[in-house]
Amino acid sequence: MSEILKVEGIGNVEVNVSERGDGQPVLLLHGGAGPLSVNPWADLLARTRPARVLVPTHPGFMGTPRPEALTSIAGLARVYAELLAQRKLDGVTVIGNSIGGWIAVELALLAPSRVARLVLVDAVGIDVPGHPVADVFSLTPDQLSKLSYYDPTRFRFDPSKMPPEQAALFASNRAALKVYAGNSMDPGLRARLGGITQPTLVVWGEADRVVDLDYGRAYAESIPQARFTLLAGTGHVPQIETPELLADSVWPFLAR
Repeated sequence: MSEILKVEGIGNVEVNVSERGDGQPVLLLHGGAGPLSVNPWADLLARTRPARVLVPTHPGFMGTPRPEALTSIAGLARVYAELLAQRKLDGVTVIGNSIGGWIAVELALLAPSRVARLVLVDAVGIDVPGHPVADVFSLTPDQLSKLSYYDPTRFRFDPSKMPPEQAALFASNRAALKVYAGNSMDPGLRARLGGITQPTLVVWGEADRVVDLDYGRAYAESIPQARFTLLAGTGHVPQIETPELLADSVWPFLAR
């Protein structure tokens, strides 16, 4: 479903939002791989838990329109703050993977009355000296797969064999990611994480080489009420590689 949101400083923003399930409201924010990387996990969560899961497509991803004034992670957080306000949603759990986690923390800082809990799944966005985020734009799909998965052989793909329409969507996702995230780091973000008041669960795949374990632990240590959970046998995108494990690890925190 497409919604038009009026966002101060940006103007009208068209956002596609898919929704499934009933129960506790969950805003699920995708990473650079786009909404297809989280939709099956959203289906799993809504099917097996009492959760109402909303999955927006970040404007510009999947060929969707992006206003010229919307060029940052902070801007996306403002868009989703307006989405929650327009839907009159409070007590929301925000779950974000990769740049989705970065958006989630900005949203928690911006709209604390709407966001009740945070779950950061292999999030990016902070600067941890000695532990840089991998430069995904300099990597081939095969190289990125080796950094992203515990067992990359299960998830290899060849973009040259994509149908033209699918290849165009893949290219639009990369272009949108470049606009929003740049080098996947805001040098001032880590210091601001001390302002997060919501209970936070930081979840990390043990085999993540896009952002390593020390980076994940630094994320958790920077947030006052954060807990850190390590997931075995998975990498940067556990919602794809080990979806049931991720759901089992996350839900007790959400259900408290």
